[in-house]
Amino acid sequence: MAAYEAYFADLTPASVADLRALAVGDMRFRDPFNDVQGIDKVIRLLRASFEDTIGMRFEFIDRAVSGRVCYYRWRCLFTPKRLPKSGIWTFDGMSEVAFDDAGRVVSHIDHWDASTQFYARLPVIGALIRLVRRRLAVD
Repeated sequence: MAAYEAYFADLTPASVADLRALAVGDMRFRDPFNDVQGIDKVIRLLRASFEDTIGMRFEFIDRAVSGRVCYYRWRCLFTPKRLPKSGIWTFDGMSEVAFDDAGRVVSHIDHWDASTQFYARLPVIGALIRLVRRRLAVD
């Protein structure tokens, strides 16, 4: 569990393939945008994340363990390559990571709010989301 956290804390484009030593071949990864099965697809997804961002990094805030499942609370920081003037974006989330008996990752499920942390920052969609949020907010 500690090795997987260290993998993400030190993740770089050059170290993405190191996931092979930490996960089973048919691991599943899911987040608000993706749901992929297979370590090659997860590695491809992580590489694409680095290609689309500048300075992407993860900070771990907390963790909890329940049997062979670890819950990581984290923060991801990056600048989108397509919106470089938008500055550093910060996503806060939680990952539910299941391990097998040998300590290899079987599944990694991310939980984070895409509407406020991603869509609301986009130029046109963001304005619509902010309008809806204002109308739904309770004073």
